[in-house]
Amino acid sequence: MGSDAKHRPVYVISVAAELVDMHPQTLRLYERKGLIRPGRSSGKTRLYSERDIEHLREIRRLTQELGVNLAGVEEVMRLQHQLDDLQQEFEAEIERIEDELREQARPQALPAPGATPDPRDRPVYVISIAAELVDMHPQTLRLYERKQLIHPGRSSGKTRLYSERDIEHLREIRRLTQELGVNLAGVEEIMRLRHELDASRAHLEGNVRRLQDDLSERMTKWRTLPAPTGEQAPDLNPDTGADSGAASEEADDLLAGAADSWPDRTR
Repeated sequence: MGSDAKHRPVYVISVAAELVDMHPQTLRLYERKGLIRPGRSSGKTRLYSERDIEHLREIRRLTQELGVNLAGVEEVMRLQHQLDDLQQEFEAEIERIEDELREQARPQALPAPGATPDPRDRPVYVISIAAELVDMHPQTLRLYERKQLIHPGRSSGKTRLYSERDIEHLREIRRLTQELGVNLAGVEEIMRLRHELDASRAHLEGNVRRLQDDLSERMTKWRTLPAPTGEQAPDLNPDTGADSGAASEEADDLLAGAADSWPDRTR
């Protein structure tokens, strides 16, 4: 996958520190705090990847440009790492499906058509109830909506309606501001990443479901194709009778399209 190169550990700590204009000791501190996760060589030497360099530059932006404290930076980077892990999980799932096709495995049983909406996303609470649940003033909730920290739904009459996920996000905002002392700029970064993480998870699940549906449909079609006529028959799968070459090409196109559709998180 294309992202493998970004995660390949290549830079020793002195080079990484120079690339991001930091002292090597600062990089060691950030590693102890869990803000970055450099690799190790066989000799236990720290090796930093391009993705680590991006994370270090993001830490510098948060601290120097936005004035986010270390607690806020820890929250931001924890979410960044979750997004990285989620993207790798998505790519691993694509590779798993690709391997199954290469081996001409039978399609897996599919979930019922249509994804069931997550009940946590259903907008049910009016603003007064939502404010009471999170111990905030309704005006505070309106401010957070203007700042795009939360995204409540609307009834047919345009009344704000908050979901269980909105309540979770509001409680998280309160934790960040009151317990960790994160400023509003830091909270905006953290909540933006939370929304991106939620969207990426939904994107991953939707892509995998779509792949399974499309592959099942195509495998069924390949099995029911009439026997070829002519001087030279195509290379058929002995188990299914399907044209292996055509199946492989179509599957490759489908998988490539799914991988390309992953959201671009390059800042």
